[in-house]
Amino acid sequence: MTFFDADRPLIFAHRGGMALGPENTIAAFDAGMNAGADGLELDVHLSADGVVVVHHDKTLERTTRGSGPVSARTAAELAALDVPLLRDVLTRYPAARVIIEMKADLAALGEAVAREVRAVDAVHRVCAAGFGSLALQAARAALPEMATSASQDEVRRALRRTWCRWPIRRCAWGGYQVPETSGRTRVVSPRFIRYAHRAGLKVQVWTVDTEADMLRLLDWGVDALITNRPDLAVRVRDAWLSRSQPAELVRR
Repeated sequence: MTFFDADRPLIFAHRGGMALGPENTIAAFDAGMNAGADGLELDVHLSADGVVVVHHDKTLERTTRGSGPVSARTAAELAALDVPLLRDVLTRYPAARVIIEMKADLAALGEAVAREVRAVDAVHRVCAAGFGSLALQAARAALPEMATSASQDEVRRALRRTWCRWPIRRCAWGGYQVPETSGRTRVVSPRFIRYAHRAGLKVQVWTVDTEADMLRLLDWGVDALITNRPDLAVRVRDAWLSRSQPAELVRR
């Protein structure tokens, strides 16, 4: 298995499945995986002592009892606030695919993520992601065999070329993790998906939480749903497969 290889649409629990537990915590990750998700989507920062920790915001106030920047605390201090280490999450779920969203656009973060992924032998099931280019470029250079998705600028380039009917054919990324829309701009469309597939790229869409949206995107051909409701998404995906695919595929 490699991260993007799959014979059916995948379900990723967004921050562990925010409807099922406190985001980016072991409790949420357990709930998301127990709901049948194929993998996890999570967010990472660097601690003050250079350890990759799982947390969304730059600061601690919204989701912990702590305060101040994540980067000002050591990994041990963050663990006391229920902020997990990336390495611990990767080892806890050895069969899960994991999207690692790098929230700070720092080369040091990309390099640190690559080190952690290599250290736990998770390269085949991890995708490094991020809006900025510095962290992604550093991750790609440090661990070329690790999957990465497109940065925000790379998505914009692909989208503009979709509008011009001049699709990207060769690139440094293996797929897109994108919202269906961004503001007034439609990102995901049947044409965007079709062009991505022609280039051998996957389209994974966030954050998809209603049955109607899930079914429409599956009908369009998306390769994964990233969702706060992995329990619902698994049921919807499996029912969709049973209507559209051979029975042996559904059972896999």
